[in-house]
Amino acid sequence: MLDVLRVTFPFFALVLCGYWAARRQMLPFEAIPGLNGFVLFFALPCMLFRFGANTPIAQLLDAGAFFMYLFCALVMVAFVMAVTLNKRIGWNDAAFGALVGAFPNTGFMGVPLLVALLGAAAAGPAIVTIVIDMVITTSLCIALSRLDGAGEQGVRKAVQNALWGMAKNPMPWSILLGTLFSAFQVELPEPVEKTVTLLADAASPVALFTIGAVLARSQKIDHDEQHGPLTWQDYVPVAFMKLFLHPLLVLSVGLAVISLGVPLDVFALKVMVLVAALPSASNVVMLAERFGADNGRIARIILVSTAAAFLTFSGAVALLQ
Repeated sequence: MLDVLRVTFPFFALVLCGYWAARRQMLPFEAIPGLNGFVLFFALPCMLFRFGANTPIAQLLDAGAFFMYLFCALVMVAFVMAVTLNKRIGWNDAAFGALVGAFPNTGFMGVPLLVALLGAAAAGPAIVTIVIDMVITTSLCIALSRLDGAGEQGVRKAVQNALWGMAKNPMPWSILLGTLFSAFQVELPEPVEKTVTLLADAASPVALFTIGAVLARSQKIDHDEQHGPLTWQDYVPVAFMKLFLHPLLVLSVGLAVISLGVPLDVFALKVMVLVAALPSASNVVMLAERFGADNGRIARIILVSTAAAFLTFSGAVALLQ
């Protein structure tokens, strides 16, 4: 366990540094979108491209892993929606609560952390989960969020907006480009390769620092006007569903799939279980704000899951080893 903590501690320490810097106003809240822009549009796409280009194409096109993880993501969305939907928490808030319950922080935190723990081979299965969560899980939850008094036209427009948002997200495109480079064994010219490497190397520390800053900013959001004071029952259960139920579901379904003879690599299953054990994705706060959900509640779910994950994720790694 101590060996695992030696690897995971720097990652969570960087999140804490970003949180502390924003809380103390050493990093102005107005600067956080700039950090997000650098990570989202420059550093992280380069990191994902590099992992995709250096990963065997068979790992990136693993149908067994894809459909197994997709099934678990859909089950998590349905379950969290079912247990949180009530008179106070409508479709909009429940849908974004379900998204943070099913969407791990794989891009900003998971890929560099899993590669540090398990080696470069962990990038392939992790990238598969990123595609599912960014394209399918997110689009589904945004569509569900529009069911609060919306007609069919409102839901259709929400789906269109979600798909358009995914099309403008550079991460899926960088993964696709890396996959093509892997398939055709293409290499970048040396000056371009060095530029991509510099940006990719910056992705992990800046992304982790930004997670902490986003969480600190989100805590400042006044949610009282919309829904009244939050109680711990509104956010703690969802955080623990993310940290405990999600990885247990992926592990159980994965073992069942293997026992049925479906070709699913044991190492890929291990990576996806650890992906599921990651805290909730921090970018859901910005999505919730954009669609008018209670982003104060979403921020607290992310904050609790991120803080607790230092121990729960490290424990999951130790158990799976």
